[in-house]
Amino acid sequence: MKHVLHIISSPRSESSISKKLGNAVVEKIAAKYPDSVFKKRDLTNPLFPHLEEAHINAFFTQAENRTSEQQEIVKLSDTVIDELHEADIIIIEAPLYNFSITSTLKSWLDHIARAGKTFSYSENGPEGLVKNKKVYLAFSSGGVYSEGERQSYDFVVPYLKQTLGFMGMTDISVVRAEGLSVPVIQDTALQKGIESIVVE
Repeated sequence: MKHVLHIISSPRSESSISKKLGNAVVEKIAAKYPDSVFKKRDLTNPLFPHLEEAHINAFFTQAENRTSEQQEIVKLSDTVIDELHEADIIIIEAPLYNFSITSTLKSWLDHIARAGKTFSYSENGPEGLVKNKKVYLAFSSGGVYSEGERQSYDFVVPYLKQTLGFMGMTDISVVRAEGLSVPVIQDTALQKGIESIVVE
């Protein structure tokens, strides 16, 4: 049985292409592992909070020394980190907005990237603590960024690979629905992305 965590970050409704691509990944995982347990974390509903000073102070206070207010503040971060550790497979919907990820996805990353929880430091340097996970990035974009002159403008896939990899998630597959605003290829971009999904 596989535990699957599905992260949604697009502020758009069902018209979102990254959602359609992410749902296609879900369907293929369900077909291959029919007894899977799926958990969805929609970062837009309710809106996932950005880090504030209170969060940072609570994170860097030892658990036994936290005030009751700080204990309440860290609950969401602890919950999403627990979701991460429990999952065998993680699907992250990541539309390209202004060449980068959505602010809600950045907020989620800020809440899960915590020393002692998802990574640690030793004399050998940093070590990721979230290991043995399979990650699928469902990437969507109006232009084509996997190759050509716009490839250097893609700060979504490289950033997510580096950030997730720092926390130990190095087995990452990227599925792309790109060129959604480009004549000729826009009509088949989503289907091409769906057909490229290979579940391991």
